[in-house]
Amino acid sequence: MNRIATIIIGTLLTLLATDSGAKTLPLPKDLPPYGADKPIPVPRIDKHTLANGMTVWIVVDAEGVPKVNYVLAVRGGKASDPRTQNGLSDIMAGALEEGTRTRSARQIAQELQALGAGLGAAAGREGTTVTAGGPTSNAAGILALLADVVRNPIFPEAEIELAKTNAQQGLLAAKADPGYQAGVAFDRAVYGDHVYGTGEPTAETIASITPQMARELHARRFRPERALLVVSGRADAGQTLKLVKKYFGDWPRGSGPVEADVPAAAREVTPARVFIAREGSVQSAIRVGRPAFNAADPIQAKADVAETILGGGFGSRLFDNLREQKGYTYGAYAGFGALRNGGSLVAAADVRNEVTGPAIGEINREFQRMVDEPVSADELARSQRYIAGVYLFRNQMRGSVAGSLANLWLEGRAPEELGEYVNKVRAVSVADVQDVARKYFRPQDQSIVVVGDPSVAEQLKPYGSFGSSAK
Repeated sequence: MNRIATIIIGTLLTLLATDSGAKTLPLPKDLPPYGADKPIPVPRIDKHTLANGMTVWIVVDAEGVPKVNYVLAVRGGKASDPRTQNGLSDIMAGALEEGTRTRSARQIAQELQALGAGLGAAAGREGTTVTAGGPTSNAAGILALLADVVRNPIFPEAEIELAKTNAQQGLLAAKADPGYQAGVAFDRAVYGDHVYGTGEPTAETIASITPQMARELHARRFRPERALLVVSGRADAGQTLKLVKKYFGDWPRGSGPVEADVPAAAREVTPARVFIAREGSVQSAIRVGRPAFNAADPIQAKADVAETILGGGFGSRLFDNLREQKGYTYGAYAGFGALRNGGSLVAAADVRNEVTGPAIGEINREFQRMVDEPVSADELARSQRYIAGVYLFRNQMRGSVAGSLANLWLEGRAPEELGEYVNKVRAVSVADVQDVARKYFRPQDQSIVVVGDPSVAEQLKPYGSFGSSAK
């Protein structure tokens, strides 16, 4: 679910949860009661480890729709690409289904259509996932196809060249977006030379990629001992395990070099000031933030509540200040991004040129308010219900549960956290929120990145000495 959809759903849930929302938004009389106070059903996870080291989690939904979902995750993603080959993970993942030793790309597409199934792959920063799903009646055929794509891709030269061309065009489009430029510069400012801050592809790194590089990366990364398969849906657990053993049980352990794990990112703060001059820009893309915690840190639930109050949606402080009160922007947001071995906090807003400096001042002011003043009990309750409602909505479908479990594994977290998270959010106190703010929201600790017209540079002087470059 993308961020905008999450915000919209969460806002509606917040309106349902409050008296003021009920007065401003007439609701159907037969609408079911608001349900975010209900605990998320904790799925039973049948856990297995195959002889080759592959981890298998099976989640059965006997009463759900007759569909089965597969998510295969392996450790290693874009942060693990050699710096001279940034973009390789994306191209490798995109080409997985473009031909195997026994099936052409056309045959794979035709077989998926015949099975009524879907299949896709994607590379994240620290993990690569391949997903497939379709009718339970075709579970064996879908799993067989998934196994072939995962184990036996050949990365045809023509497909790699097409993927490179598409990647080059995508990069050109992205670089024209000031928000993309700000994001790249922000990661570099926060993470420095760590792989989290230097992983963006360039035209040169994309051009250098070859089919052989994709094959070598696949051999280093796709190994059963570094893989998890999550199966969810309406299926028999025993029969599912037999199918998994049939198609993955003889997958040999990897040999040769193994991909190195991403090192831990520093949490120390070294505030940077970066201005990227973009001639003719009618808006300034502002990013304010700092290094933060990794995904397994116990502070996660407390931080989620704090970020929601500060900048998590339409009812947040940043949104209310910069959009509703000041009219500087269409939207302003803030949030933590936690990865397996590091993380960051970022506040973001794209504002009119003439209010670039004042907008930074208001962002800093809202950061400082969170540090100095306890949030209200109402803000706390609304934030908790927002988070719980969105989480429950997102994980009510077994396909989403499979993805959530795979993400927990990639982040180094226990699968049981799926059922524990909402209760952790409900347990957050006003004092907890202020503790998070004092640790991470102090304005003097934040880096500031601005992408905008050269004319806005004068407005930045009150906030430090900004290095400048043209784009």
